[in-house]
Amino acid sequence: MRRFLALALLVLLWRPIHASDGDIRTILADLAEITGWKATRTIRQESMDRDALRRYLEKRMREAVKPKELRAEELTIKKLGFVPQDFDLKKTTIDLLTEQAAAFYDYRKKKLFLLSWSPSAMERPLLVHELAHALADQHVHLERFIKRESNDDGAIARMAVMEGQASWLMAEHLARQSGQSLKTAPAMLEMMARADTSAEQFPVLAKAPLYIQESLLFPYTAGIRFQNALYQELGRAAFAEVFRKPPLSSQQIIHPDLYRKGLKPTSPRLPELVSTRGYRVLAEGSIGELDHSILLRQYASQDAAGRVAPSWRGGAYRLMEHKAGPIALLYVSEWADAETAAEFFRLYQQVLRKKWQRVEIALEANDRFAGKSEDGYFLVRWQGVSVTSVEGMRSPSEAR
Repeated sequence: MRRFLALALLVLLWRPIHASDGDIRTILADLAEITGWKATRTIRQESMDRDALRRYLEKRMREAVKPKELRAEELTIKKLGFVPQDFDLKKTTIDLLTEQAAAFYDYRKKKLFLLSWSPSAMERPLLVHELAHALADQHVHLERFIKRESNDDGAIARMAVMEGQASWLMAEHLARQSGQSLKTAPAMLEMMARADTSAEQFPVLAKAPLYIQESLLFPYTAGIRFQNALYQELGRAAFAEVFRKPPLSSQQIIHPDLYRKGLKPTSPRLPELVSTRGYRVLAEGSIGELDHSILLRQYASQDAAGRVAPSWRGGAYRLMEHKAGPIALLYVSEWADAETAAEFFRLYQQVLRKKWQRVEIALEANDRFAGKSEDGYFLVRWQGVSVTSVEGMRSPSEAR
């Protein structure tokens, strides 16, 4: 569900930089002292202007994501209600990256790209961040690390490992420049963990749907806190540990104690269609605590998200496309207890009432909610610790 967006996370959303060989050597020496990782080879550089950056991003995305995969991802976030029906995922993503225009490390080419216009006050921090990626890549092979996880929620957790660690090292480097450390200056950590999404500075990001904003920023903002929690416990060993034993879900990033306890996501069973004749699987994957938190903030309230989302235990979706055109969404979530599942069942009814323009309710019971919208027929069930939904059906009897 976030495969296309994951490409965006390889570019730090801040400003352009320049760097000398002396700067790079000094920073790498400091990073080696912090992490215990020494640079094993020279880090190649290349300069790039703004137009070249946009061409580069478009080319990388064509290489990494096929048109049918992009279509499936865009349809998925539309069906789940994260973005409006006229949303253009590819254009928005490229516009976002071009707006931010940052330095970035390409782990496929093993090269640091430095943008060629005037430097800003964020020059050195950005360079530290990207060199942290380059150094980690020499020891853990970042491309392989990302590709080993095909699970949607697990993939963003791995992105949070990469970006959170680089962000933490950036903050620690800055703290040491003033004779401090994140251990003695926790306020600096919180300052670095807060993302600037102001319309004045970042108009494209500020106008993007909440899901897009959170998907882009979560690996940095939550990732840096996750890395800090592990560093406080493990010290230098934390840098290799998160790659050796990566978190399995966004929940483990949000709650590092659950990562340490080894709480694994469950694999709840999806609802089924009575017949799959004429249907094909268009997309499928996991939907985690982060996704449910965004959904509840968008359609219910911040309070509801904070109260319910942490009790997430597992979730999945599947899009089934019929040869005649309709697309059905099969969805399931599992919760820590029946009481939370019941509350989410009620909240999910709010989601459905708001994400569609027209909703006709045919059944509203303690454990079922059914009706019709402009998307087709829907049926939501609550049973024990699970909530399931089938949406976009051609008839009210199409779900089991």
